[in-house]
Amino acid sequence: MAEYHRPVALSDALALLGRGPVTVAAGCTDLFPGIDGPALRGPVLDITAIDGLRGIEASAEGWRIGATTTWSDLLAADLPPAFDMLKAAAREVGSVQIQNTGTVAGNLCNASPAADGVPPLLALDASVELTSTQGTRALPLERFLTGVRQTGRAASEMVTAVTVPRRAGAGVSRFLKLGARRYLVISIAMIAARLVLRDGRIAEAALAVGACSPVARRLPALEARLAGLSPAQAAEAIDPDLVAAAIAPIDDIRADAGYRSAAATELLRRALADLAAGAAP
Repeated sequence: MAEYHRPVALSDALALLGRGPVTVAAGCTDLFPGIDGPALRGPVLDITAIDGLRGIEASAEGWRIGATTTWSDLLAADLPPAFDMLKAAAREVGSVQIQNTGTVAGNLCNASPAADGVPPLLALDASVELTSTQGTRALPLERFLTGVRQTGRAASEMVTAVTVPRRAGAGVSRFLKLGARRYLVISIAMIAARLVLRDGRIAEAALAVGACSPVARRLPALEARLAGLSPAQAAEAIDPDLVAAAIAPIDDIRADAGYRSAAATELLRRALADLAAGAAP
């Protein structure tokens, strides 16, 4: 049987991580399905009893989502419209039972190309807070995710929070995904869009696409092209070539690259059309 540790102090958890390889566990909704046996191997560090890791805090700097904050916690939180896309993604993370247990940080650490939380958090310019006995550092989410099931977390570190800067809390947002059925499905493609409008025109656009490449990606060239347009004009201006170039779509059992590129383009158009309808007088 694997060693099981459930400390109540962060310092004890970090000390354990510093002594050698250990599996960090929180909601376990991704962890258990990913093992190839009846039990976890090696030492297990359960972080759910650590005080201060659960909950969402707002400050002048922005928002801090603690490492053991569940998707249900996020859905219940009072957050501005820029977070609507993240709440929409939260509703797509499995069943309600999974949302009650699975954590936002765990979704990132699992580093699945189809992780529902990643595109909205990319569009919120999120960073990942990593802590060890040596101190704390922050990695932008786009640098934290390095490949399929791969992250920039060192073995001696644990994720203690996901942070969103105050400036990224501006605007309105939308999340859409495409799968083989409506619920409880791995995405073929998904998108998150956040728009900051001034006088009915796009002052800032943040667009991200997931489930189409080894890691979800922002679309900076397309974002720049949409500046100054109305949301309705932006929906018509989505360039499929810019989308395809940014995401480098992949083939797998769920869809081929060409279909993924077309799906992502259409989802972006629909999201911007939805936001345009909401912005119309």
